[in-house]
Amino acid sequence: MNINLTLIGQSIAFAIFVWFCVKYVWPPITEAMAARQKKIADGLSAADRASLDLELAQEKASKELQKAKEESAALIDQANKRAAQIVEASKDDARKEGEKIIEQAKAEIQQERVQAREALRAEVAVIAIAGAEKILESSVDAKAHSEMLDKLAAEL
Repeated sequence: MNINLTLIGQSIAFAIFVWFCVKYVWPPITEAMAARQKKIADGLSAADRASLDLELAQEKASKELQKAKEESAALIDQANKRAAQIVEASKDDARKEGEKIIEQAKAEIQQERVQAREALRAEVAVIAIAGAEKILESSVDAKAHSEMLDKLAAEL
């Protein structure tokens, strides 16, 4: 055999092989590559959208968290103000109650003082009558001289 004939035969076989590959093998491979390329592109665009959505969600969550913090701070501040008002109201009530108790005690003391004075006046009147009896060596009638005894008690 001649190298030229073998070379021509191999060249024809190779050309048939190339034609067969171009006709039947290459189109499914290019379609699979195109489909894979489209799938990758779709995946990348979905990843970009997901990344953007994630950023938006994080921003929204951050805003909501900030808003919740502000609301909670406002509620705490309002509760503290209300607590201070309640404490002040309780102090005022306690102060008023204390003043009321002091006034009642003063009234009781005044009443006891008046009773003690009256008791002392009565005792002084009895002592004065006893002293006058001894001085006069005679009995003084309390009914007859009540006006004089009242005057004497008022002076004391």
